[in-house]
Amino acid sequence: MAMPGSLRRQPANRGLVSHCTHHHIVVFLLTFFSYSLLHASRKTFSNVKVSISSQWTPFCLNSTAPELRPYELWNSSHLFPNAEEATLFLGTLDTIFLFSYAVGLFVSGIVGDRLNLRWVLSFGMCSSALVVFSFGTLTEWLHFYNKWFYCCLWVVNGLLQSTGWPCVVAVMGNWFGKAGRGFVFGLWSACASVGNILGAFLASCVLKYGYEYAFLVTASVQFAGGVIVFFGLLTSPKEVGLPELGADEDEASVEEDANRPLMGNDDVDDDDRNYSIQATDNDNQPKAIGFFQACCLPGVVLYSLAYACLKLVNYSFFFWLPFYLSNNFGWKEAEADQLSIWYDVGGIIGGTIQGLISDVLQKRAPVLAVSLLFAVGSLFGYSRSPNSKPINAVIMAITGFFIGGPSNMISSAISADLGRQDVVKGSSEALATVTGIVDGTGSIGAAVGQYLVSLIQENLGWMWVFYFFILMVRNHLFKKFFVKAQFAVGCFCGNLRILTS
Repeated sequence: MAMPGSLRRQPANRGLVSHCTHHHIVVFLLTFFSYSLLHASRKTFSNVKVSISSQWTPFCLNSTAPELRPYELWNSSHLFPNAEEATLFLGTLDTIFLFSYAVGLFVSGIVGDRLNLRWVLSFGMCSSALVVFSFGTLTEWLHFYNKWFYCCLWVVNGLLQSTGWPCVVAVMGNWFGKAGRGFVFGLWSACASVGNILGAFLASCVLKYGYEYAFLVTASVQFAGGVIVFFGLLTSPKEVGLPELGADEDEASVEEDANRPLMGNDDVDDDDRNYSIQATDNDNQPKAIGFFQACCLPGVVLYSLAYACLKLVNYSFFFWLPFYLSNNFGWKEAEADQLSIWYDVGGIIGGTIQGLISDVLQKRAPVLAVSLLFAVGSLFGYSRSPNSKPINAVIMAITGFFIGGPSNMISSAISADLGRQDVVKGSSEALATVTGIVDGTGSIGAAVGQYLVSLIQENLGWMWVFYFFILMVRNHLFKKFFVKAQFAVGCFCGNLRILTS
């Protein structure tokens, strides 16, 4: 007989410590740094936009480059006649990357649930490294500049990079149960911010030698990381003889609670939870659920749409913050790269603290709502930041705390909650698919946002860009009112057995 919720809840840290082994630590570190390296290569592109723009425009428009004669010979191979068109193309590349990345996430989640997660992750890291090397280093060494070639490479890079997040979240979900998940995933989801910091640091160190060396360094490190993942990552506890999550649910109260999402739906009757989206498998080998099945899980569509608004804002800071600092305040590119790190520092702290609070409260939605309420104020304050680097860094870190923190929580801990809730019967083969849906929908919103940011900035200025960010954050706050409706839809689909295999 299942124990009442009030009796089976135990402190998160107690359950976490009792199940942690050295294998958990190795998995934590390998998945953490594998995705950090993927993000570092993305961050490199945003950090060298000014240098790329200068290289793609005639030398006469670049005050730091020597004037070479004859003019027609040395400027005939450049892509754009002026910096404005070059900047517009850079924004187009961001949009292309995010759209291909979003499409790839939907596919990669399904593939990750059906193939070995280690193989998929390693292939994505190594292949993406080769594409990044070709895009930023090889083309510059060969002095080959072609817009269509750049676009094709960036489409392929987006598809390959999309293998990362669904795979690492699924692996982490296989190893870490709900006990302490908010804190563990909050700390672990800092991998994206650490990758941003690493990418900014590597780019700023070698940028003086040419932007091609920034791509070379990050691509080389990422390729090496993919090789290490291939030989060292354990995708599930059963590979080393440890029990899988949910195997001892009747004996361990912490694991019994591991499949119950912390979405604020405690008022729903238990009878509504007694349906399954999966037929019982007699050989105890869970099957991967389909895309439509995953979409009908309670909360998946809701949080996916909410994450689209939030990721739009988060990735706009990711792609445009160094450019904004250089363009709006006139700071040097290397200084802007280093200062932009503080946004990621705030996101790391925010994700960890907010994840811990959600564990203590046994609720995630209220923590998100409060954080995003403060995010509106921090965005308004940052839009009026004076031309002072210390003040700008402080407000930037506060903004990252209230925006990056909730973004990390939704893409990691909440995605794991959604992929391991009761209706899935503990099937780990739902994790990558659900994560791909949530992050893929978010990436579509982010892709649309990059075009809108450039359009709003060009016509109305940076202040209206921040007003747009505030509007997107406010849209996310309305999700709480639709939780029960989304859960009811999931129950309805399950009771009709539309989703049974």
